Amino acid sequence: MTKHIDDLLRDWEYDPENVSVRVCEGDDGRELIQLRIDMGILQLEVDGRPDGTNPEGFDTFYDFLIAEELSKGSDWELDDEQCAEIDREFVQFYHRRVSWLNLERYELAVRDADHTLGLMDFCKVHSPDDQWTVSHEQYRPFVLYHRTRADALAALIDVSAEEAMRRIDGGLNRIRSLFKEHDVEEYYDDDELVAQLNEFREFLRNKYDVGRTLHEQLTEAIENEEYELAAKLRDQIGSEGSEDGPVGGQR
Repeated sequence: MTKHIDDLLRDWEYDPENVSVRVCEGDDGRELIQLRIDMGILQLEVDGRPDGTNPEGFDTFYDFLIAEELSKGSDWELDDEQCAEIDREFVQFYHRRVSWLNLERYELAVRDADHTLGLMDFCKVHSPDDQWTVSHEQYRPFVLYHRTRADALAALIDVSAEEAMRRIDGGLNRIRSLFKEHDVEEYYDDDELVAQLNEFREFLRNKYDVGRTLHEQLTEAIENEEYELAAKLRDQIGSEGSEDGPVGGQR
């Protein structure tokens, strides 16, 4: 008779208002993630593809696609079966990224966000259908938001509040560039995800007594038509090894 999971579901109640996630060990001692969902539990591997498979012998389907591109050239198109497998991989990495965020394993959330963004970039180049491309691209700001927040929280823990704010600025610049790319920059300031990142940055500024970042100083210089100062700030931001940290405050 097929085994049931009644005890597991009974002992771990589903909470529709919050993400319920935990880390456990497999029979061989490897680390696993378990995510409680409505009417079930998802179990995810922590490395490679979350479902633990090796598509065509590769760690992820994205890795396989990169190899395919090398052999077939840059102008080939994805077929329906490949598109379906890509959709599966997007969903799997979404579940694991959300899990890492809630487990406060921020570096791993950044890693999985980068995988998703890279796969999105690949799909834009090789998509067989514009509508299919848009079905993924509509979530790019959300993935960038997750990545930026995770990156900033990792910096707050391991480096400083100043560095966390710098990474928020970097993420906001990427989101703004996306709005520009789609000719909707006029909606950028009113975007909910942008507002949340700005609020997070201001929270850090107030809590840790941090001054203005170089990007903020640059924006102000341009608004005040102080172009010589703006040029110097651009050089400072773009210089190799620039921390792009705020002025003032404590590390």
